Amino acid sequence: MKFYIMTLFPEMVMQGLHVSILKKAADSGLLSIEAIDIREYAKNKHKQVDDYPYGGGAGMVMQAQPIFDAHAALTERIGRRPRTVYLTPQGTTFTQPMAKEFAKEEELAFLCGHYEGVDERVLEEIVTDYVSIGDYVLTGGELAAMVMVDAISRMAPGVLTNEESGMKESFEGNLLEHPQYTRPLEWNGKRAPDVLLSGDHQKIEKWRREQSILRTKLRRPDLLRRADLSIREKAVHGVNEI
Repeated sequence: MKFYIMTLFPEMVMQGLHVSILKKAADSGLLSIEAIDIREYAKNKHKQVDDYPYGGGAGMVMQAQPIFDAHAALTERIGRRPRTVYLTPQGTTFTQPMAKEFAKEEELAFLCGHYEGVDERVLEEIVTDYVSIGDYVLTGGELAAMVMVDAISRMAPGVLTNEESGMKESFEGNLLEHPQYTRPLEWNGKRAPDVLLSGDHQKIEKWRREQSILRTKLRRPDLLRRADLSIREKAVHGVNEI
């Protein structure tokens, strides 16, 4: 899978994404992450890519032409228009199901805005998806793009050494992940649950399922309403009453 991040700060995204699991996946050829410097497509000698907003107001707005040219060059290079995500608080909130959907793409481009935003006309020309990582405002889209690349990459085949790790995690079936434990058996006066040491995989899975439901009910009751629960589980946990 190939990621292209159109940004004013290529060093920021490349340094942040070239570590840990993503670095190993990139080194093995499973992923390709490229930062495209929008300033390289500015036609003025100072590489300026922003200007004052029409109608007045605070701040500056990123100009359409450098972004359009950067995207056009990418399109020509890969032979087709890539699915292009604009990171914005006005977009649809990013979720795990969205990560799975995006992971089906061979190429995925991200546009990172800055200042007071981007000229609307270029968004209309190149953007296919408007996505937000939460209801708050960041300085730019770089951090949001990095979050999405990390989450999407985990869904790409072969990236995780244990395929199950990408399937049984928080938000699968709209449930949070169960508690995890490792050695030592007892730490700070607290002992790991005996059921996890039983060797009975059926009991362990049942315990983990129950813990996931309880944790979701406590921390994210909004998710529990949409969770994949049996009739019995809904009755036991009073889901219809939440």
